[in-house]
Amino acid sequence: MGVDRAAARAAIRSFLLALGQDPDAAELAQTAERVADAFVDELLVGYSVDVEELIRSGSEPCTAEVRDPIVLDELAVVTVCPHHLLVAEGVATVAYVPGERIVGFGTVARLVDALSRRLTLQEHIAPGIADALMTHGGAQGVCVRLVMNHACLRARGPVQSRARAISVAARGCLEEPQRWEGLLRVSSGVDERGETR
Repeated sequence: MGVDRAAARAAIRSFLLALGQDPDAAELAQTAERVADAFVDELLVGYSVDVEELIRSGSEPCTAEVRDPIVLDELAVVTVCPHHLLVAEGVATVAYVPGERIVGFGTVARLVDALSRRLTLQEHIAPGIADALMTHGGAQGVCVRLVMNHACLRARGPVQSRARAISVAARGCLEEPQRWEGLLRVSSGVDERGETR
């Protein structure tokens, strides 16, 4: 099913009318175009990315044995909740031990973006990143942590304005908690006692 930008714009206009709003009012005159374009060109752009090709072209063979993890922290994450079409944003920490290939830092960041800029749940993003690095990057182990703020939790329903959702997915040699807990603690700025540094 392809993207129909014109139909998306018309649907947003109809949505505004259904909410009792005048889509031709000064502040709403460009809203249908802006919302449709934001979804097509930015918020859901991850669907256009071939993850296998992204990793293949953004990595190189690992010529030496690597046993220690590489950690990328504070990677921006933006996604759209499929239940409410509201944005969730936060950060990802990705730790991986290279195996067959060394994946470039920029490629890891683009992978996070590709798998999050979709209509998807947080529960699917972290495992998706981990599985992609294991399957297509030949990693020995991967651990991904997401810390996210969900508008569907903060601005509606229970209205928990300070709530964050945290999820972790671990694979391979980093699957055991003792292998990744320290990594995530260091990257989050929390010491061994659980106190912020």
